[in-house]
Amino acid sequence: MTIEGHLAALKEKHAALEAEIEKALQSPATDPLHIAELKKRKLQIKEEIERLSQKAG
Repeated sequence: MTIEGHLAALKEKHAALEAEIEKALQSPATDPLHIAELKKRKLQIKEEIERLSQKAG
């Protein structure tokens, strides 16, 4: 997979996590630890996107 392809896949995952977080925040029954884990994963993906962007650019 090319760096560009990997970046595209990571951006899709990042967007999906954002949607999942928004949905979880709207549900009062959602465990705050679950939301924190989603946010942590989203941040890790964002950092990976930034790292690969620097490498590619």
